Amino acid sequence: MKLQQVLSLTRKAVDDYHMIEPGDKIAVGISGGKDSLTLLYALQGLRRFYPAFFDLCAVTVDLGFGNLDFSKIEALCRELDVRYDIIKTDIGKIIFEDRKESNPCSLCAKMRKGALNNAIKELGCNKAAYAHHKDDVVETMMMSLIYEGRFHTFRPVTYLDRTQITVIRPLIYMNEADVIGFVNKYNVPVVKSPCPADGHTKRETVKNMVQEINREAPGVKERMFTAIINGNIDGWNKPEKR
Repeated sequence: MKLQQVLSLTRKAVDDYHMIEPGDKIAVGISGGKDSLTLLYALQGLRRFYPAFFDLCAVTVDLGFGNLDFSKIEALCRELDVRYDIIKTDIGKIIFEDRKESNPCSLCAKMRKGALNNAIKELGCNKAAYAHHKDDVVETMMMSLIYEGRFHTFRPVTYLDRTQITVIRPLIYMNEADVIGFVNKYNVPVVKSPCPADGHTKRETVKNMVQEINREAPGVKERMFTAIINGNIDGWNKPEKR
């Protein structure tokens, strides 16, 4: 996928759900993976021509596994003229060595988001951009349906009362395959996750399930996404056009 197509889908999501207001300072949470780096490219590209001026920075929460090299991401941020901060933590040690969590993902996500939100506030940002794409939207809905018994997924825009930060998700119209295509086309410097639980989670199980259903009934993922948009799920009703 070309950068212009990424920018088009990103702008549609931003416009449809009023994600960006003039004067916003937005922090992109950078894990080093394909999704967050695609989001960084998208928002930096959008910033050049979007009618509402906004500032942009990038933040990585280093979980402390000790074997990650962020030098290529630092170089990318310099190239894009985006401030980049790495927040050092011991979250990995706490989860896997001290607590020896058998189901680490939930606690890890909570601690990681807490560290990210604290850093974002210190940087003076009022918004955080998360890199969830269309597949994430559908998979989260399926997880909620299977494990919680309700039809629900995260919102395109979420205001966090405790931190007074607004979370936006500008990639919700992009398929994961589009992200992979973009990353391969532009040689984006992806850093592989060192997490011991990577690829062995409930989300990975549901991802494989959705892919299998989509193979059996082509187009089902798109129909699921359409059902979410039209299903009166909290936060998914599009605001009035401005």
